[in-house]
Amino acid sequence: MKIVLRILLLAAIALLAYMCISSIMSSITFKNEREARELLIRDRLIVIRNVQNGYRNMYNTYAGSFDDLLSFLKEDSIPFLIKEGELTDEQLKAGMTEKEAVAKGIIRRDTNWISAKDTLLPVGFNVNDIGKVPGYESFTFDLDTATLTSSAGYIIPVFEAGVLYDVYLTGLDRQMLVNLKDERKKLNRFPGLRVGSITEINNNAGNWEF
Repeated sequence: MKIVLRILLLAAIALLAYMCISSIMSSITFKNEREARELLIRDRLIVIRNVQNGYRNMYNTYAGSFDDLLSFLKEDSIPFLIKEGELTDEQLKAGMTEKEAVAKGIIRRDTNWISAKDTLLPVGFNVNDIGKVPGYESFTFDLDTATLTSSAGYIIPVFEAGVLYDVYLTGLDRQMLVNLKDERKKLNRFPGLRVGSITEINNNAGNWEF
């Protein structure tokens, strides 16, 4: 009888150890795969932010759709200032302005116009991929715009672009995904990755940056 009890106890211990190790390994796998997928998505969201900032500099608002961003990238050009020479301390003390120095040929200031996509996109980036979720190209980032009033009373255009966990963490441990979403809900945080916000002025920060 004692031998049977010992065997059952050892079996129970072995099962418990297996379950603990399995849980730990599943957690590590989930974490590593999530980080790998999110690295690609964060990079794409940063590209979207850069392009949106370029769009705003041109039109004083943000693009409300990826079609608008694509048209901007493919059809528009951005001014690029070429600066040659600087005013010396003596010239500044004498009251010379940059405009006067340019007129006299002392320094040079020329504006060139460069294609928006060549200026704002990384080298080799496929412009048509701007709105696609990396690794899940059949999905497009959610994109929205709005205007908010700052504490000083100014009307500020804002945008947000993001993608949910349910899109890019598909295929991973289901319970861990549920736990992650519940955690974000309790913290009142976006359940995924996002840049910008249409509910607060946050200088277009990514939600992984704070």
